[in-house]
Amino acid sequence: MHHRLGWMARTVAAKTANRQDKSDDKMLVKSIMRTPVTTVTPRTTVSAAAALMKELGIGVLPVCENGRILGILTDRDIVTRCCLNARLDGTVADIMTARVATCRPDQTVQSAANRMGDLQIRRLVVVDAAGAPVGILTLGDIANDADEELAGQSLGEIVETR
Repeated sequence: MHHRLGWMARTVAAKTANRQDKSDDKMLVKSIMRTPVTTVTPRTTVSAAAALMKELGIGVLPVCENGRILGILTDRDIVTRCCLNARLDGTVADIMTARVATCRPDQTVQSAANRMGDLQIRRLVVVDAAGAPVGILTLGDIANDADEELAGQSLGEIVETR
């Protein structure tokens, strides 16, 4: 039993040291963003998009056409704009959010977190120089892979009543 506790203590110490290394304010979005990005088109049915989200265990799908972002579809969009109106046969274009908040892979995680807090959102689509989606950055990614304190500060701004 004593040996197991030693292993646990070393694991906790390693995780703590790793977290301290990751809290570098120069850490870039590309080091923690989720890839690859799964997208849908504006003509995708809402039910097909919801099934895709369920299958992949995700809550967001950028809506793209010809490599260009036209909007974003979240699980919340489906619930608030579609399910309440019983329109599962509609298209993604009918319920997507047209204003998409983005960041760049070479941006710092700190600046991306600040953007999330300022816009009161939990996800950013990471785009390349041409505006094509190359990743997704979530508040959870920041908490798990970069800096819990930074994620907590952003969350405080996100839930703040303005």
